[in-house]
Amino acid sequence: MLDLIAAAGDFAFGAGQSFPKVDQEYLLQARQMQAMSFAMHIPLVCFGIAFPSLVIFMEWLGLRTGKAHFSALARRWSKVMITLFAAGVVTGTLLSFELGMLWPGFMSAFGDVFGLAFGLEGFSFFIEAIFISIYVYSWDKISDRRHILTGIPVIAAGITGSLMVIAVNAWMNDPSGFSIDQAGEVTNVKPFEALFANGHLWPQLTHMYLAAYIVVGFLIAGVYAFAWLKGRRGDYFRTAMVVPLAVACLAAPAQLLIGDWAARTVAEDQPIKLASFEGLYETTDGAPETILGWYTDDNTIEYGIQIPKLLSFLAYHDPNATVQGLETVPEDDWPPINVVRMSFQTMVAIGTGLAALAAWFLWIWFRRRRLPETKWFYRAVILAGPAAVVALIAGWVTTEVGRQPWVVYGVMRTEQAVTGADGVVFGFAALLAVYVALVTTVIWVLRRIARQPLPPEIAALEEVPDGAR
Repeated sequence: MLDLIAAAGDFAFGAGQSFPKVDQEYLLQARQMQAMSFAMHIPLVCFGIAFPSLVIFMEWLGLRTGKAHFSALARRWSKVMITLFAAGVVTGTLLSFELGMLWPGFMSAFGDVFGLAFGLEGFSFFIEAIFISIYVYSWDKISDRRHILTGIPVIAAGITGSLMVIAVNAWMNDPSGFSIDQAGEVTNVKPFEALFANGHLWPQLTHMYLAAYIVVGFLIAGVYAFAWLKGRRGDYFRTAMVVPLAVACLAAPAQLLIGDWAARTVAEDQPIKLASFEGLYETTDGAPETILGWYTDDNTIEYGIQIPKLLSFLAYHDPNATVQGLETVPEDDWPPINVVRMSFQTMVAIGTGLAALAAWFLWIWFRRRRLPETKWFYRAVILAGPAAVVALIAGWVTTEVGRQPWVVYGVMRTEQAVTGADGVVFGFAALLAVYVALVTTVIWVLRRIARQPLPPEIAALEEVPDGAR
């Protein structure tokens, strides 16, 4: 960030003189419209990252063991995979249009910086679309070994496509790889440096990929945990629950460590965002951590639980370290404090709870080589999937709202990036209608897939005993 400011020619953080402010009455609605699209798209991105590997792993287990229930699961899950991919195509396409229509100042000023990433993301999308179609529609038409190989590009393209988008977001949080001349024009663009050499890429990327496996693992496991409570405990349902549950339970504790890495990166490069996480007004040596509470107009937190020196220790691994407060920048440069605080604490609380659930499962599994027997465990697994989605959305709210009022941190304000066109409110309403129709359609398709009968040889083994109902 310091190199960028120096190269920009006396450009001062918080000034934003290089780009004109746009007269837009509905800036908040434009931001909410973009947020709604992100909230719809990001869970689908998780399935694009994590689900193909689970499907293909299940098919591989079928080939390796010769057991029919593995292959039956892979076939059924592949139908779910392509359904969610199609929904992701819709939400991703809408997002790309929104970027151009809602934020033309951002796109025109910095398109040369991140255009390469969006081009590579589009290439990954086409590869994924081609091979996911081949994979789903070539069952029994090519050899088993060739069929499983057609799934490898689906995994790779899902990872590379999301990598490109996350690289752009990381750059927005840690801008580099360009200069701003005296006329306010972006020059000397170095796209590879901007996208792949910024300090936020790897923490964000790792954090998101682990989140994807947590969300997908707990959501799938929750569906089959519900069936488990209904007495359906044959090999098919047991495998369908245990495999994604094991993946999620391995990722959840690791996420706590990666979250610490990401938070320390924020502390170093975005101290005002960190101060908004904690509602810290005054720069403090040995800053306390304040859990819960509400940030008030007099710059204090009411009803919070304060733990001395914990914030300094978590942010810098030094209980006496100095943490920069909100007072160090004008109030116009603050994000919405309570929105950021509540989303951050929601993410941390749910993440901690999921890690505790994971520890419960792993302890019993490795100590006793069996699944937990209490029904409360399976009820917790059912709740864990939706909770993981809430934590995912809360994490992105923390990242994006915490960066406000900047669209490019310290360089371009959101009010300088927004469109000046009318009709934002009507666009918001139309987009909401599209998403309602999309969610309804996806639920209908998934219910049809769920109701499809199991192969007869598996169904006979999965019948529920009368006493288990």
